[in-house]
Amino acid sequence: MFTGIVEEIGKVVAVEKREGNVNLSIAAEMTPELKIDQSVSHNGVCLTVVSIKDDTYTVTAVQETLNKTNIGNLKKGDPVNLERGMKLGARLDGHIVQGHVDQTATCTEVRETEGSWHYTFKYDPEIGNLTIEKGSITVNGVSLTVVNSKPEEFSVAIIPYTYEHTTFKNLGKGDLVNLEFDVIGKYVKRITELS
Repeated sequence: MFTGIVEEIGKVVAVEKREGNVNLSIAAEMTPELKIDQSVSHNGVCLTVVSIKDDTYTVTAVQETLNKTNIGNLKKGDPVNLERGMKLGARLDGHIVQGHVDQTATCTEVRETEGSWHYTFKYDPEIGNLTIEKGSITVNGVSLTVVNSKPEEFSVAIIPYTYEHTTFKNLGKGDLVNLEFDVIGKYVKRITELS
């Protein structure tokens, strides 16, 4: 379980394909505090630490993860948003994030507006996910508030701190991002469908 508050930006130092899986080695300041079998969010994708060496750790993405996220697009040198699992009893600064990506979306617009940035994303509504104005959304592991909701797209506003301390500063028009829709909203939608 995560909060969508990025702790640091790691750097991909190696990508190794092994059968249908991909092993990603990440250099990060948090590495000395990690342990084998710990969950870490990578651009919003919960992956398990399988090895640690010096300031680098390795995680494995299986085919299911590669099919539903942008993790398979990462290459050596790419930045990645990182967050360790939340601590019970700590403040929940973002929102409840599971690290289970629902689908990907494409960035269709980036607009700077007097000290902040507006990003618009288009996604496939046929999968059944939805956003609401002022609702929560996770984009590449970052907890955000929806500012403009439409049936197949939404926008978010990024403050300077988030812009500088996440991979949003590297995100441009046409880039693929991971989306995790609000878990409470997903349960409410499912209950109403069954009624």
